[in-house]
Amino acid sequence: MSTQNVEKHEFQAEIKQLLDIVIHSLYTEKEIFVRELISNASDALEKLRHLKITEKNIFDDSAELEVSITTDDTANTITFQDFGIGMTKEELVGNLGTIAHSGSKQFLEALKEGGDKNANLIGQFGVGFYSAFMVADQVKVYSRSWKEDQPGHVWSSEGAGSYEVEEVTDQRRGTKIVLTLKEDQKSYASDSSIKEIIKRYSSFVPFPINLNGEKVNTIDALWLRSKSEIKDEEYTEFYKFQANAWDEPRYRLHFSADAPLSINALLFVPNENPERAGFGRIDPAVALYCRKVLIDSKPAELLPEWMRFAKGVVDSEDLPLNISRETMQDRSLIQNLGRVITKRFLKFLATEAKKRPEQYLEFFDKFGFFLKEGVAIDPTYKDELSKLLYFESSAQEKGKKTTLADYVSRMQDEQKEIYYIIGQNRESIESGPYLEGFKARGLEVLFLYEPVDEYVMSNLREYDEKTLVSGDQGDLKLDDAPQPEAEGTLGDDESKGLCEWLKETIGEKVKEVKVSDRLVDSPAMALSPDAMSSQMRNMMRQMGQDSGLPTEVLFEINPRHQLMINLNQQRTENAELAKLIALQAFDNSMVAAGLLEDPKDMVTRMYEILSQAAAK
Repeated sequence: MSTQNVEKHEFQAEIKQLLDIVIHSLYTEKEIFVRELISNASDALEKLRHLKITEKNIFDDSAELEVSITTDDTANTITFQDFGIGMTKEELVGNLGTIAHSGSKQFLEALKEGGDKNANLIGQFGVGFYSAFMVADQVKVYSRSWKEDQPGHVWSSEGAGSYEVEEVTDQRRGTKIVLTLKEDQKSYASDSSIKEIIKRYSSFVPFPINLNGEKVNTIDALWLRSKSEIKDEEYTEFYKFQANAWDEPRYRLHFSADAPLSINALLFVPNENPERAGFGRIDPAVALYCRKVLIDSKPAELLPEWMRFAKGVVDSEDLPLNISRETMQDRSLIQNLGRVITKRFLKFLATEAKKRPEQYLEFFDKFGFFLKEGVAIDPTYKDELSKLLYFESSAQEKGKKTTLADYVSRMQDEQKEIYYIIGQNRESIESGPYLEGFKARGLEVLFLYEPVDEYVMSNLREYDEKTLVSGDQGDLKLDDAPQPEAEGTLGDDESKGLCEWLKETIGEKVKEVKVSDRLVDSPAMALSPDAMSSQMRNMMRQMGQDSGLPTEVLFEINPRHQLMINLNQQRTENAELAKLIALQAFDNSMVAAGLLEDPKDMVTRMYEILSQAAAK
């Protein structure tokens, strides 16, 4: 190779400013330079591929359309070469030394204005190229245009204030960039480190990437292929690669759209839920691409927080990106993109629930928590999500689940509420006092067992114009129901007198004592005076947030139960024993309601009652 006509140029002022920004503050990770140079090479190859359709005479037409990367840890260099469209001398100067074509001026203006929606420079030898100076003391760009009559040139600079351009002979078509690495950046001359970066950011570039003679990008960008052409095995292989997973996906959703945005998406639901297995809160895992180039592997703002269990890829050509490809400038566009994907995903789940209910219930058993979380915290999608929820019910045998829609279809003619009870498990709900009134009236009740269910119901509030009502709510009103006959049932006056005596005996712990219209088999029950369940109250107390929570409860008695009949008699015959029984009955009901904080007095009192009973 011989050289001639060396020309020295000063960078324009904007380029100097740009270099300072790129080198010192634009990119959060220096390894991004690998992605940028590969992307530029890929775009040059793509332009040549299109050019071949319109042009017949293309210089060096036998060159392979590929990206070649060579590392040399002895010389401390890394070289990127493509056989793409190449550049003339004027294009080298215009693209790399001035603001004429690089987009640098627009970028600098965008920084001043706080963001510019037109700063999409992917595919140009622009600011992405300058990321090379983050790791290199010197950058040389050898390039020759596809035009037969244009000689090759080398552009070189140390990134300070100037660059040189000189003609070279024996240069092949395309561009070769040689980076002489800084002393503290020698790791980028390592084959293994570059291979890892390529796999992370550039696995789906549409041209072969050869690193020291070995092809690195071996996985196709499946999301851009037709579904009819892809085998299940290919989907599984891609899922394992993209999600770094070992299992097979439970669901997959592959779709494309042209309006309102250009979208190609491939989403997966894993077979297992790592959060349920105790691995802690997982990060978003649907990667965002633009024309096969990774923009963000964990875009927190793309999809709702409750969709963090989903894996996969979203690719959109409509993304306007800033120059580093690290931060999306148009947040509203990202949000619109997320809305389209989320709605398609919800529609997909609804279809699966209808067509394959057994498989969907298996999914819901493992991932239902995320859908419930969405109802609780995301008003945008709570209505769609509520249709995907399943619960056990008093109308179904244990283990069977039903939807809110199915519950509504079974409601009584005049019924306006959907009733639910939150408890530890089905057994505790069925053995407790709160279900009795509903059973006596033939009313169905949903059984909820998870802490998040409280938030779900309080945020949802209604479904299909039916109000959601907790079965242990203190002010709940139910229609009259036939009551079983009981010998010695207390009359109205006796019941009233017993309630007044109980209020006085129990004291400040109880807000009101009254005859219950809900109890059938149980002697009494405690009710929270507000809509907060005992589970929620206990959770807040454990979190140290019980300040201001009401301590008084409502106490309802069953005048047909033998305990209340005997208690009414004992309060005149043996006042001391009657007081012990009254307090014990109250504490028992508090335990059943999950409202008793300290059982010490209850235990002591029980021994006293047993002692008196044993003495007779």
